[in-house]
Amino acid sequence: MKYFALFFLIITSQFTFAQEPSKTKFKKNSRDLTSDVNVFLGSSGDHGQLSPAASYPFSMLSIGPQTYPNLHAGYEHSAKQFLGFTHNRFEGVGCTGSGGNLMIKPYLGNDPAKGELIKSKEQASPGYYSVGFENKMTAEMVVYKNQGMHRYRMPQGEKGFAIDLGYAFNGAFVAEEHQVQNNAITGMIASKTTCGAGVYRIYYLIEFSKPVKFQSAGDHKFNAVPNAADTELEIKVSFSSTSIDYAKRTLSKLSFDQLKEESKRGWNSHLNRIVVKGDKEREKLFYSLLYRTIQSPYQISEIDGTYKAIDGSTQKAEGIKYNGWAIWDNYRTQLPLLSIAYPERYQDIAGSIANLYTYGKKDYATKFEPSPTVRTEHAVVVVLDAIRKGYKINTGKIIDSLIKEVDHLDYGAPDKALESSYDAWALSEILSIMGKKDAADKYKQKALEYKNYWNKDFKDITKSDVDRMQARKLYQGTIWQYRWFVPFDVKGLTELIGGEKTYLEQLDYFFKNDLYNHANEPDLQVPLMYNTTPQAWKSQKLMHNYAVDTVVQYYFNDNSRGIDPFVDRIYKNTDKAYIRTMDDDAGAMSAWFVLTAAGISPACVGWPVYYLNVPLFETVTFNWENGKSLNIKVQNFSDKNLYIKEVSLNGKKLDRNWITQKEIMDGGTLDITATDQPQENKNAWISDINRKAVQ
Repeated sequence: MKYFALFFLIITSQFTFAQEPSKTKFKKNSRDLTSDVNVFLGSSGDHGQLSPAASYPFSMLSIGPQTYPNLHAGYEHSAKQFLGFTHNRFEGVGCTGSGGNLMIKPYLGNDPAKGELIKSKEQASPGYYSVGFENKMTAEMVVYKNQGMHRYRMPQGEKGFAIDLGYAFNGAFVAEEHQVQNNAITGMIASKTTCGAGVYRIYYLIEFSKPVKFQSAGDHKFNAVPNAADTELEIKVSFSSTSIDYAKRTLSKLSFDQLKEESKRGWNSHLNRIVVKGDKEREKLFYSLLYRTIQSPYQISEIDGTYKAIDGSTQKAEGIKYNGWAIWDNYRTQLPLLSIAYPERYQDIAGSIANLYTYGKKDYATKFEPSPTVRTEHAVVVVLDAIRKGYKINTGKIIDSLIKEVDHLDYGAPDKALESSYDAWALSEILSIMGKKDAADKYKQKALEYKNYWNKDFKDITKSDVDRMQARKLYQGTIWQYRWFVPFDVKGLTELIGGEKTYLEQLDYFFKNDLYNHANEPDLQVPLMYNTTPQAWKSQKLMHNYAVDTVVQYYFNDNSRGIDPFVDRIYKNTDKAYIRTMDDDAGAMSAWFVLTAAGISPACVGWPVYYLNVPLFETVTFNWENGKSLNIKVQNFSDKNLYIKEVSLNGKKLDRNWITQKEIMDGGTLDITATDQPQENKNAWISDINRKAVQ
């Protein structure tokens, strides 16, 4: 891939922005889609764990409000009391969140403790956040790449800014170093990653636009006191994963309004990769969710390729390096979506995942992470998936580490056995691609052992605990939900169940009795599993229903089965967007909707195949930097026409309900004719451990 530095004529400094894939130019004929994004979606209660913080695609800097009481992302939409503003958050992830570093609280008077902040109004859009308080103070934030700015308007009189360098979500602070010079503070902050598994470090610069006096206020705390006559003041902030020097270089001379305009331009460029046309309210929901899918992973390398690896060493790379992973959560939705919509980024994203093996990858996190991160299980599956989609991965460099990881997988619990078998299969396929037949056969046989585990724990569905959360030491799921998790060999799974007839009967029972749990990922692929049979129409209906219709859900993401079910739409464009307890999980759940809305969903991560459903819009267009586009058009579009009658690609009829990555990326026109009558699926694609090619 070819990359270059992006310059704007309005830049007056000699600084060059951190590298970014190719052009992010907002084309003249593009739509302004930022106005369709509701950044408050999922920001109340336990309905997504999202924040309206000012952010930028794939940037680790996000400046946003910290409210009381604290939630995962630091913000509760219904709360009126503000604690201040923090500068990063890994949104929608489990445990109790990650981030919340570098707290800044504006206050009036001479005592920060008495300077209460009560919200009176707020508004936000991609890249921008503003709030007004009852004390007549207003605060605005903007983020563009890894730099941002606060802008405050305050009454005349005594005032100040309480700065807490030791603040982090849920007491995750570890250490900090800082230096005060003139109107600026520079330093390093170390905090625990999600679930406290590892430690990340960020380097920063904060600089006030007017003279301030810094007063020590205790451990890791300062008060910055400006002139009492000052009524408008700005604070510049920049982040780096590498060093304080790079954080300084990141800061440009752009004004607040210029940063806001460039951030909007960048967001529009990213959002216009997928253009949908249909119901206006549904369009707004679509773009609000697409916005969530491109928050992470985070770009951590500098313009010259310098970055910090996960062992703490300083490295130099070609292209861009990313970090901030939630692979167990989003490898089957968000990462496949990025591979289609942002291929120029995905080459480096996939390469960054592979690069973890070079520097001591852990399932969760190391003690030297360059950004907040969550977990990396199934990375070997993502590596295989990238290879088969045509992305270049140097497997020779990491194969020993891949083997070592798979050799030490956990088979101790029923769900772990199935998940580990998936990774063993992925390794066997990579070895086969490399021409290492004997080793490939070894790990294929290891993967086939899933049958023994499945027969032992998942075959008998008459036992009393099969619908009980965490029975038999399962992780966040039931026997019913995990028994379908053999994505790499559904053909073999069908045979274990007793053949296609019994397979269909048990799938029908699963959904008829509301055993499916869309609040979490363990059975997220199950609505697609009718696609392997002549009854693919059932999957088409389920995908539509779970995306935009009222459904019944008894299971929640707090490992409970509710006495009373959730009965509503799962995806709503409101602050209480998702099922109670449902996390967005770093774009996993929002990407599920985006893919479903586009009519394509991964059949098996590790194979470049996507099942089709009727899109949620009359037209969906993917636009790419190479000038190609894929126009998906629905004939006979209606929310009553849930089933696919006919499919053609570039005028040629496809006698199948699936499409490949190559067919998507080659572009053209995909015509889907919809109907209200179920249609028999005649040429099903089914994963098979003995399969050698897509067809």
